[in-house]
Amino acid sequence: MPLDRKAPLLEHLNDVMGTLRNSERKVAQLVAGNPSYVMNATMAGVAEAAGVSEPTVMRFCTSLGFLGFQQFKISLAQTLALGIPATLSTIGREDSLKELSTKIFDHTISSLDRARRFLDPIQIDRAVSAILAGSSLHLAGLGASAIIALDAEQKEPLFGIPCSAPVDPHQQYMAAAMAHPGSVFIVISNTGRTRSIVQVAQTARAKGATVIGISGDESPLLKHCDIPLIVKTIEDTDIYTPTVSRLAGLVVIDILATAVTLRLGPEHMDRLTEMKEGLSQVRRDHA
Repeated sequence: MPLDRKAPLLEHLNDVMGTLRNSERKVAQLVAGNPSYVMNATMAGVAEAAGVSEPTVMRFCTSLGFLGFQQFKISLAQTLALGIPATLSTIGREDSLKELSTKIFDHTISSLDRARRFLDPIQIDRAVSAILAGSSLHLAGLGASAIIALDAEQKEPLFGIPCSAPVDPHQQYMAAAMAHPGSVFIVISNTGRTRSIVQVAQTARAKGATVIGISGDESPLLKHCDIPLIVKTIEDTDIYTPTVSRLAGLVVIDILATAVTLRLGPEHMDRLTEMKEGLSQVRRDHA
């Protein structure tokens, strides 16, 4: 599989690990587990440490799109210089709590950086324009995606139009079935394969609504959306269910809400300021 030039080497390596031959996977695992050693080792040293032959190391490099071992090491050095860590697959049962915390933080930071690099600003601009032109905003997601939808509903004052985020799939479908031109739907599914959410997108679009889709990659869901937002993160569910895709989705909602707020102009900002001052007084009164 050719090297994804947008993705740092260790990140790309994690993505293609499952597609490599067994012998090449041994080299990949050595690189992921001890990249500093590989960066400073000879090809013979890497082959011995991985328990493979030198031609296997060379095949591993060329399968990633490099001309040879030296070019691979240069790319690895550049990745390490950027501070992009290996992923959660390096977590071990013997890790201390400090090591575990560091790895999870590093993984999350790397994943959010990946989402930032892959996010299409043109599609973000289209989504903002659609919300500004809309008369109402409806959000639909299940599980972790429902949390993102509820966060967006909480930001209704920023969007400046009525927002709803029903958690029940029946209510989500009813909202889609009653949609009309002027309605805007944000449908959220990291896998993009949740049937009820795909159905919401299809139904709302058929009724004339503008449908914005948030998904982790190209997916069946996005085929039924007017505006696709790909929020690409690094998922590793072997150890635990990570929150990185949820965090990235929340950041995208923040981007949309902030951009809409700024484009609504000074009068809207003044109303928000007045609302927040009043809310502060309410909090003090109930303290």
